[in-house]
Amino acid sequence: MKESSRKQGAASPCAACKLLRRRCAQDCVFAPYFPADEPQKFANVHKVFGASNVNKMLQELPVEQRGDAVSSMVYEANARVRDPVYGCVGAISSLQQQIDLLQTQLALAQAEVVHLRVRQAASLSTTRHPISPSNSTASPSPSSNFMPPSHTKPFFEMDMVVDHDSLGESVWYPS
Repeated sequence: MKESSRKQGAASPCAACKLLRRRCAQDCVFAPYFPADEPQKFANVHKVFGASNVNKMLQELPVEQRGDAVSSMVYEANARVRDPVYGCVGAISSLQQQIDLLQTQLALAQAEVVHLRVRQAASLSTTRHPISPSNSTASPSPSSNFMPPSHTKPFFEMDMVVDHDSLGESVWYPS
């Protein structure tokens, strides 16, 4: 009967030792980070960095930092397998381009909101202050100052709602 515990010496070798076709010692530096049930994890790291380099890097690090180092190596190795030229930098560059595009779209949407608010304010002011032909040259008297009804909000406090059902361009409606 085969034991699954490494401490008793009868366990299957870690993914690294299995790939390298060597006996997995109890103090194997790879065993805690490359379990036997995840062979592709070490295969990619080995392909990109080499077993000797990974061993050296892990030996030079304190034990509490090795897990993070292995995670970084696995991430970079997987990125290099997908994109051998750029690796992680290619993924970062792609994400940065997406951020730039989204920031541009956000700026355009914000500009559209400002434009619509200005148009709405202009249309509200013309409907609230009609100039009659009889007193178009007269100066406004203090009693003719417009006071909005108490149930309306000032323009700058109006809530805006996006109509997500529209296809193509966004349309903004006051709520």
